[in-house]
Amino acid sequence: MNRQLKATATKEGATPALVPKLRFPEFQEADGWVIKPFKQLFTIGSGRDYKHLSEGTIPMYGSGGYMRSVDDYLHDGESVCIGRKGTINNPILLTGRFWTVDTLFYTHSFNQCLPKFIFATFQQIDWLQHNEAGGIPSLSKSNIEKIETAVPHPSEQHKIVECLSSVDELIAAQAQRLDELKTHKDGLLQQLLPLEGESQPRLRFPEFQHCGEWEGKSLGQLIEIASGQVDPKQPPYCDSPQIGSENIESHSGKLVNVKSAGDKGVISGNYVFDENDILYSKIRPALNKVAAPPFKGICSADIYPIRPADGSLLQIFLFYLLLSQDFLDYAIRNSERGKIPKINRDALVSYNALIPFPAEQQRIATCLSSLDALITAETKKHEALKTHKKGLMQQLFPSQEEVKG
Repeated sequence: MNRQLKATATKEGATPALVPKLRFPEFQEADGWVIKPFKQLFTIGSGRDYKHLSEGTIPMYGSGGYMRSVDDYLHDGESVCIGRKGTINNPILLTGRFWTVDTLFYTHSFNQCLPKFIFATFQQIDWLQHNEAGGIPSLSKSNIEKIETAVPHPSEQHKIVECLSSVDELIAAQAQRLDELKTHKDGLLQQLLPLEGESQPRLRFPEFQHCGEWEGKSLGQLIEIASGQVDPKQPPYCDSPQIGSENIESHSGKLVNVKSAGDKGVISGNYVFDENDILYSKIRPALNKVAAPPFKGICSADIYPIRPADGSLLQIFLFYLLLSQDFLDYAIRNSERGKIPKINRDALVSYNALIPFPAEQQRIATCLSSLDALITAETKKHEALKTHKKGLMQQLFPSQEEVKG
């Protein structure tokens, strides 16, 4: 399925027709794709074209990615939506009888074009290039209508959609497996640690079933919390990895997009941490952000670097203790009620921690760590499938640069 260049006419000097790099065998000799503006391919609505078409509540998709129930601004059928303001680079395909469309533009009344083909086309467009002037990214109907794209015959569109749909099914199946693993881990964590009001876990490894109740101590007796801040603008700290709350994924402990303090332009005081510390984000404790970085660096003052005070508490067990549902519930209950909820040091160290002997701590941590490793492996598979689809789409569609000529 190598790229073909077809002449749009037989006369000398004819312009080669536009075709993708990858084409299915049955279309190798078909005509080239035709360049058309979006205005000729579908009608663009704003969500306010359909009002009060039914009583009761129906699903709604808003530009913030949320869903709720309302009873106006309806659209019936399959639509491709794009946000008008804010998040404009994330097209959504909606199917079903009635959807409400909040602060979105949506496409309907498709002309010689399959909705799912247009959805795939939307995914390849950098909508920010069509942004109107202003601080908040926004799109106008007229700007969208002027965008040009290349389209093949509907039969070729159908084949492309069929191919991409099969990849989407694989991605969805992998995502479901990943969600199931995460749910399993969350449930296991709750059973391997005592629940509120209990002195030992409901699920215990055979070799520890006769070891008695776990010992209760205040967290302050078990840990040390870093104090004394450093200037992130000065060496060596400006070149050190810097972790803020935004770099810790909720509930998983995964670190994302870590950069140096200098690259991030951090100027306020930070704490120093190393491989012996657990990082706990004290702001918005409901987000449950806990990490165990395997390197040295500095972290935001909104994060507590915490480490065990002695050998009675293992670092890896502390990590899972702070991720547990019991500690999460405690942190939420004891967070200060302000614009930004947070748990202060006094509340943190007052938590009543139940811990077993180090050997049992290690057994529990090893079990949970193995699940984390499996989740990481399955996450990589999920990302690889999404990368594969992205590369496939780049070959199944002519690029926007080629369309512009």
